[in-house]
Amino acid sequence: MNTKILLPVALAAICLTTCRTNKFNHDASGTFEATEILVAAEGTGKIEALNLTEGDFLVEGQYIGYIDTVSLHLKKLQLEATAQALLTRRVDMAVQIAAVEEQITKAENDRQRLENLFADKAATEKQVDDAVSLVEVLKSNRAALQNQLAASINGINGEYRVVEVQIAQINHQIEKNRIINPLNGTVLYKYAQAKEMALAGKALYKIADTKHLFLRAYVIASQLEGVKTGQGATVYADFGGNASQTYPGTVTWISDKAEFTPKTIQTHDERQNLVYAVKIKVENTNRLIKTGMYGDVDFH
Repeated sequence: MNTKILLPVALAAICLTTCRTNKFNHDASGTFEATEILVAAEGTGKIEALNLTEGDFLVEGQYIGYIDTVSLHLKKLQLEATAQALLTRRVDMAVQIAAVEEQITKAENDRQRLENLFADKAATEKQVDDAVSLVEVLKSNRAALQNQLAASINGINGEYRVVEVQIAQINHQIEKNRIINPLNGTVLYKYAQAKEMALAGKALYKIADTKHLFLRAYVIASQLEGVKTGQGATVYADFGGNASQTYPGTVTWISDKAEFTPKTIQTHDERQNLVYAVKIKVENTNRLIKTGMYGDVDFH
């Protein structure tokens, strides 16, 4: 047999097999991403409890732990005592005015009696004038006392409202020292431990929404015509080997800038250097998909 003829045939066969093996059968490829949130302390103090470990699944609103609030509670007690003292200083205007009202009533009765006596010529005009003047003086005293008491009460009420606001602020700070998980997801990293000091804004842990994932895939320019936001897609999660599973997806974002093809990502045409990133939303209902896992997509 002629070896010169066999060698080209063998090379052609190898090339054909390789080309078929490398053929990409999906519209795009990429990796799965999740929305990650860095949960930080909102108060300052010693972390008394932080009940979570990396890998835990937490639900939204779950109580995780708390930061020491003793000093805040003491401050609140002090403010509540101040508020109580202000209430005891606030006088009852009706009680204070009652004595003057009684004097005015008596003076008006005396004036009326003297006016009747003056009509019968049993009292002098001066006596009547004095009685009238006394009523006017008492009424003026009543008005002045009312203004004085109103100013005092308004001042105390203003101070009391300030203390009420301060108590509300303390309550808000105490509430912020409770560590509440913000969303359903898996804890990726834990940055703090119980008994450590926390500062407002210091990271406590990072959590990812592992139910609502995104496949960040890449398409070439010629594919952009057939890809639109809101469009349906079929996503293939690659679990390694021959294990994979399909999920329904929706295109939620298309980049308006081209970028170089990531080395680990396959495209429909490997000759293309510039590609466009696309995000496809996937519901990870069975929680089998992990962030960073490879996946493929076919656009409907």
